[in-house]
Amino acid sequence: MKINNKQIKIILIYFFIFHILLWTVIPSLTNINLPLDTIEALNWGNELRFGYDKYPPIFPLFTELFFKIFGNQDWAYYLLSQLFVTSSFLIIFQFSKYFFDNQIYSLLSVLLLEGVYFFNFTTPELNAFICLLPFIAITALFCWRAIIFNKNLDWIMFGLFAGISTLTYYLSLYILASISIFFIGEIIINKKFNYKYILALIVYFFVLSPHLYFIFENDFKSIEYALFRSFVDPLSGIGEYKILDHMFYPLIFLIKQLVILIPFLFLLSTFISNFSIKFKFNDRKLIFLFTIAVLPIVLMFLTSLIGGVRIRTMWMTTFYLFVIIFFMYLFKANLNLQKY
Repeated sequence: MKINNKQIKIILIYFFIFHILLWTVIPSLTNINLPLDTIEALNWGNELRFGYDKYPPIFPLFTELFFKIFGNQDWAYYLLSQLFVTSSFLIIFQFSKYFFDNQIYSLLSVLLLEGVYFFNFTTPELNAFICLLPFIAITALFCWRAIIFNKNLDWIMFGLFAGISTLTYYLSLYILASISIFFIGEIIINKKFNYKYILALIVYFFVLSPHLYFIFENDFKSIEYALFRSFVDPLSGIGEYKILDHMFYPLIFLIKQLVILIPFLFLLSTFISNFSIKFKFNDRKLIFLFTIAVLPIVLMFLTSLIGGVRIRTMWMTTFYLFVIIFFMYLFKANLNLQKY
């Protein structure tokens, strides 16, 4: 039986409703207290600022908004977390349409996200990573639109949401750095500089400017905290250097990523007729998807390898938003979806 686009939208709506209800109701009934990050953000939100000693300002802004509406109702913050998750799913659905002709592929790109650890059991833990999801997703959407259409509005929106992403959590810089590498590759290959890159950069730094002012006025405390969380291992002691960290932590990091991917890869394998692939280096779509799905993970691995950093599992949350689309596109010629 063929599934038409109207039916796909209905399936998507029911999926969103089920996801929101499931991961809002269960923690509301079983958890005694809100997650620590949520409580901390609620405390910050009492005094809205351009930044805080630990984090940028966007996450507390949303928790304060929900506090003004719902007060101390715990379920409201579990709901807010799921709204972040499902809104990112919806953006991924729209984003994937630029890579697949059949919307069944776009639907599957969303449904399979439920098989990724970060988008199911951990979602009730409302934190900056969860808040970042829709902003990173829409940044990638407008980035690709800017690339293929080259319209001023798309470049402006790309810069805007890239700025908001950075104001949500600094780890977004890994994906933005990956996108920058893509643009550098474009310049080298085409031997031409697109001056609209500058338009996106101007908007990005304009959005970021109040927070940059805060960072300077606050003696870089939020940056110091980010570096402390990254490069100080409580297991090894403050400032203690161990050469084995540069081998042990990257190895642990790789093992964790493989474990996280197992459920999704198992689900995807049920649709794949064979696993032969042809990586075309002139396929712009594939290269862009590799840039936003794989390259940030590579950069994180290099951070662990070079810096001897223990990568915390939750840091990887937003990095897996695009992995599904990447693998779907990579194996699309081998997917058994004709009956749909």
